Amino acid sequence: MKYIIKLLVISSLVFSFNSFAKAPIYTGYFSSEAVSGYDTVAYFTQSKAVKGLKKFSFEYKGEDWYFSNSQHLALFKQDPEKYAPQYGGYCAYAVANNDTASSDPTQWTIEDGKLYLNYSADIKNQWLENKLDFIEKANQNWPNVLN
Repeated sequence: MKYIIKLLVISSLVFSFNSFAKAPIYTGYFSSEAVSGYDTVAYFTQSKAVKGLKKFSFEYKGEDWYFSNSQHLALFKQDPEKYAPQYGGYCAYAVANNDTASSDPTQWTIEDGKLYLNYSADIKNQWLENKLDFIEKANQNWPNVLN
């Protein structure tokens, strides 16, 4: 009987967890680090993925954003929408396909001054084959995919 009750409690917790809408900023489970702690400004200024440091952090939209230096932190504070990834940092390809998926901050693209992240190198290659169409579809799907 204890086993059945325990199973019912676990099942209801899983159902409750899955019935919540997804967070608008992707951080992964049990984390508050946006973009897995990577410096979003570095994509624009250094053209590479750079891990941020806790001492240069800023809370934005309820999550912690990390930067590699004080200049990047200042630039982000000045205009966070310019540097924040599209679709809250979820995989842009997934959003284009009316879904969400985690993203790998080392798989990124800047198109028309906007940062897009992808799930993996393979997904990024698919994304690049038709990125303008995928962006159009993702823009139509965002933020409804969070529900």
